[in-house]
Amino acid sequence: MAETEQQSGSSPEDDTPPIPGNYNFMVPKKEISMVPDMGKWKRSQAYADYMGFILTLNEGVKGKKLTCEYKVSETIEKLMSLLNTLDQWIDETPPVDQPSRFGNKAYRTWYARLEQEAEALVSTVIPEDRAGAVPEVAVYLKEAVGNSTRIDYGTGHEAAFAAFLCCLCKIGVLRVDDQLAIIFKVFDRYLRVMRKLQKTYRMEPAGSQGVWGLDDFQFLPFIWGSSQLVDHPTLEPRHFVDEKVVNEHHKDYIFLECIKFINEMKTGPFAEHSNQLWNISAVPTWSKVNQGLIRMYKAECLEKFPVIQHFKFGSLLSIQPVKS
Repeated sequence: MAETEQQSGSSPEDDTPPIPGNYNFMVPKKEISMVPDMGKWKRSQAYADYMGFILTLNEGVKGKKLTCEYKVSETIEKLMSLLNTLDQWIDETPPVDQPSRFGNKAYRTWYARLEQEAEALVSTVIPEDRAGAVPEVAVYLKEAVGNSTRIDYGTGHEAAFAAFLCCLCKIGVLRVDDQLAIIFKVFDRYLRVMRKLQKTYRMEPAGSQGVWGLDDFQFLPFIWGSSQLVDHPTLEPRHFVDEKVVNEHHKDYIFLECIKFINEMKTGPFAEHSNQLWNISAVPTWSKVNQGLIRMYKAECLEKFPVIQHFKFGSLLSIQPVKS
């Protein structure tokens, strides 16, 4: 993967950013306990900041390949090694023999280790002068890898990982020029670790809509992945149902990487096991696919009580209404 260490032309005073905002860090907690609370979420600063983060990254990766050149900062390297640690723990926690095929209980052992070590891991990423943020930010990491009671994983867990990255941006640990590396390195690595968890411990999809959902486990990589393909000279949405095209281009495009994983995990005709994606392949342009997926994400994930009831709010992602 082509990467450059430092972008040219960044001025020296960029290197030690001030701590943005005056946050009274706190351990995030649930605020949405009933369906009528959903209005509070949609009007919240957290919703505005979260959606803003998703859309900023969506613009940042437009038309860019995974293999393009981009800056890799020290923070990005530290996040990679955090994810490598989680990956290594999977190897050290093999599945146990049990009668039920799904939801291998060894996942709970793996998860207990993360629960214990999360703050220590996060403190390797956050500099000393912002150490007060560690307990708050670490909560989102713990929420981002699935549920240890149900041994399931879904878009709410994925949202917690995006929230984790969003918080790192808000405290100035991740910067504007980290955008490409956030998706192409960190999020891509996160996806690989999640796929390994899903496969190793046979995790259940959380709140899956089965064949009517976009995917059993993920949503964001389809949004950002479709943005990468906007204005592609040859690849059109109709091409992603062709396995040959997928195998040829998946290393450059997150969307195709997701399709490849689905093809490996599911049997039978694509139109039957992934009906929503099959319908999307009929949309004429990637830009329309991208806009449609953003609308669908809001409706199917962010506006669904069963997903948002688990979301936690603190000082960085605040339940307070947006200041107009």
